[in-house]
Amino acid sequence: MAAAIFSLTMQILCLTLFSLSLLCTAFTSRDYSDALEKSILFFEGQRSGRLPPNQRLNWRGNSGLSDGSSYHVDLVGGYYDAGDNVKFGLPMAFTTTMLAWSVIEFGSSMQNQIENAKATIRWGTDYLLKAATATPGTLYVQVGDPNMDHKCWERPEDMDTPRNVYKASTKNPGSDVAAETAAALAAASIVFKEYDPSYSAKLLQTAKKVFDFADRYRGSYSDSLNSVVCPFYCSYSGYQDELLWGASWIHRASQDNSYLSYIQSNGHTMGSDDGYSFSWDDKRAGTKVLLSKDFLEKSTAEFQLYKSHSDKYICSLIPGTSGFQAQYTPGGLLYKASESNLQYVTTTSFLLLTYAKYLSANGGVATCGTSTVTAESLIAQTKKQVDYILGDNPAKMSYMVGFGERYPQHVHHRGSSVPSIHAHPDRITCNNGFQYLYSGSPNPNVLVGAVIGGPDSKDNFADDRNNYQQSEPATYINAPFVGALAFFSGKATAN
Repeated sequence: MAAAIFSLTMQILCLTLFSLSLLCTAFTSRDYSDALEKSILFFEGQRSGRLPPNQRLNWRGNSGLSDGSSYHVDLVGGYYDAGDNVKFGLPMAFTTTMLAWSVIEFGSSMQNQIENAKATIRWGTDYLLKAATATPGTLYVQVGDPNMDHKCWERPEDMDTPRNVYKASTKNPGSDVAAETAAALAAASIVFKEYDPSYSAKLLQTAKKVFDFADRYRGSYSDSLNSVVCPFYCSYSGYQDELLWGASWIHRASQDNSYLSYIQSNGHTMGSDDGYSFSWDDKRAGTKVLLSKDFLEKSTAEFQLYKSHSDKYICSLIPGTSGFQAQYTPGGLLYKASESNLQYVTTTSFLLLTYAKYLSANGGVATCGTSTVTAESLIAQTKKQVDYILGDNPAKMSYMVGFGERYPQHVHHRGSSVPSIHAHPDRITCNNGFQYLYSGSPNPNVLVGAVIGGPDSKDNFADDRNNYQQSEPATYINAPFVGALAFFSGKATAN
């Protein structure tokens, strides 16, 4: 009898402990709201140019104030892409597109963060407008020589590496970066349509001009600029996916039928094949989900193809379906690449939630062979990915800096790892900065909200500043995550 009572007691204790362990990693809508605020705050650490009075990450200072001046153009502003001090146009434009799409789909759940989100978008679009309008027939696509920049470990405020300016032109085309810039401006025009109609109109008008430039003078910017953009942000997927993506965004923003005609005429050749990743380079999956909305809402027959392709993409991610082909770590994280894997997790999470929204608003399901996948299933699948990033993982480590009790301390980021100009006003030169790269000490400046590259295929993570594949943050990792976090913060009960 005593043994039976002891056994029952142990069972109850084990169940209680199991429940508590679930509670420890079960995030509330308040947790998601906290993560949302931090995910937006991160972008303040990436700002280039003259910082505004309401700058909250105050360990940063002004930088790049003469960008473009040697070429007689004003290219001050914008964002540094990751842990270095280069302004790369392709990932910056994609980041801006994804921030805008996050607000378009999930802005109603952002509550007190909506103004911060819009300011983050505008910091990007103000720069992209300069880059697109400074010189006729030209798009400025990059400031900074990455090969020289990477030979130094300097905070942006001390930068003395060459601030070379690179451009796409009629003779040296860059359809990929130009069409992505058009997408960013068009998407942002939707965000600002109610708040600032004149700014919105300027964004859309410029988007159309940049798209026309991209379409008329076709070619990849990788071919025009070679070692300046490769291997950093080489356009591996070519430029056709961006042309369709750009046209799709201008169509959504303007409802101009000429862009509908362009999509119908070119959709079968421009990235209509199945793409199973969505990133700063490859826009195919994102374009299909974006265009599926018109079929689901309006039954536009021409867009049924994109609903079918979106289903195929979705099915590839869902275990148990006939089209399943994705790889997951033992701990359940989507795994696509050894370098900066979390960028694929955040973009995929965003597409799953956006497609779930489109489906549920129109009573639809994703069709996977003979089975179907509901919007609720897509949301549940996404929640696992979001929660993994926030700390519900085998390492019990949050991969967002400043969120949770345990998060990365040795982030591969110049400004975060070198003492701030307030703590150390004297210049820290190119080579002197490397002592901070190799230091075992935690970063002195916390890059709050940064989502880093993340763990490997076995859920292992080295909190090592030298391991940039795992420890470097990037704007395009965070941008889609803003939308995903907004969605879950808006759920009355997140679990």
